Amino acid sequence: MASARVKARGESVLAERFAVFAECLLTGVWIAVASLGVVTYPAAFAAGARHLRRRTAHEGGGGREFVADFRAAVRRGWLVGVAGWGAAVAVWVDVQAARAGIPGGPFVGTVGLCALIGVAVAGLRAAAAWAPGASWRALLAVAGRRTLRDPAGSFLLVGGLAVVGCSGWFVPPLAVPVLGAVAAAAVAVEERHRQR
Repeated sequence: MASARVKARGESVLAERFAVFAECLLTGVWIAVASLGVVTYPAAFAAGARHLRRRTAHEGGGGREFVADFRAAVRRGWLVGVAGWGAAVAVWVDVQAARAGIPGGPFVGTVGLCALIGVAVAGLRAAAAWAPGASWRALLAVAGRRTLRDPAGSFLLVGGLAVVGCSGWFVPPLAVPVLGAVAAAAVAVEERHRQR
């Protein structure tokens, strides 16, 4: 079906795929800029994922739509951002306890890191499913269940987060556009789940 649309417009499949890749990189820059508010990263990912869903469906969309989606998502999404930072601080405390040699510390630190990764994956899945008017609480509840029930998709998102981390470690500016690839991976994982 996608190839029929591509042929109707006269583009090759390669050109279409490269256009989507370029859109992912641009979306990563938009996500990074929108995340500068520190607690706005869930809304930024939600707006980026919605933009990529529109792009792959060959619907209109651009910077204005991204900004409108970001504004709609940030109304309640900033609370999710605060909760995410709270979880990160709690895990940091756990890791510090593990490093201090407290009995049971390594176990608690490991459990905390695994829980933080699970929360990040659930957050990405919720952001990928977001639409204007959707409740973040409901999205996160459903995404949490999908994170556990769809381990293959969850591991794909963990890999995407690892790529962002490695990109930022080796070439810091590269981590910015790669954020769009993580948003695209979250959209793909959710679409894969929907079609099953």
